[in-house]
Amino acid sequence: MPNFLYFSDLIGVFFFAISGAIAGRKNEMDIFGMFMLALVTCIGGGTLRSLLIGVAPPPVLVDPAYVTLAAAATVVSFFAEPLWERWQRAISVFDAVGLGVFVCIGVQVAQQQGLSDWASLGMGVVTATFGGVLRDLFRAEVPLIFRKEIYATAALLGGLVYLGIHNLGLPTSVNIPITTVVTAGVRLAAIRFGLRLPGQSL
Repeated sequence: MPNFLYFSDLIGVFFFAISGAIAGRKNEMDIFGMFMLALVTCIGGGTLRSLLIGVAPPPVLVDPAYVTLAAAATVVSFFAEPLWERWQRAISVFDAVGLGVFVCIGVQVAQQQGLSDWASLGMGVVTATFGGVLRDLFRAEVPLIFRKEIYATAALLGGLVYLGIHNLGLPTSVNIPITTVVTAGVRLAAIRFGLRLPGQSL
């Protein structure tokens, strides 16, 4: 994985791990439970993507940086008391940024494996959302993508933006920041203004 893509991946891992650890704290888990929730949140989507496209072993079994970042995020979340007073807001912000970064990583990795644009888009959405699905299931909650939330839709839009910028020939170092901002912005705007998909009850 190219250096910029790799470091972007680690950034996404850390943000998703933070969201998982804070969610665990909200559910009154101990520090080990927080770590496990942080880990499944930050590696769940990438692991499923790797299995689906035949990349083995998954990155988490090769690079210790993923587990290390999950542990660091757990420690930060455990001791960062100011965040405790803003649980939902903190989870939403970290999750939105992770969503944006991971959709880029998923699309790019799929493209490197020779997948078509539509398949790469699907892998981007899987990478971005499946960790959050595991996080919510472990907390005995209905996952965000199955609720009245613009979540997978934000990831899908982000994937389309990434593909559009990629097809314009702009470098990954430009594409990832733009796509991340767009994806996270859509997700946070939906939360802030209570936006829902057409046909869903409010």
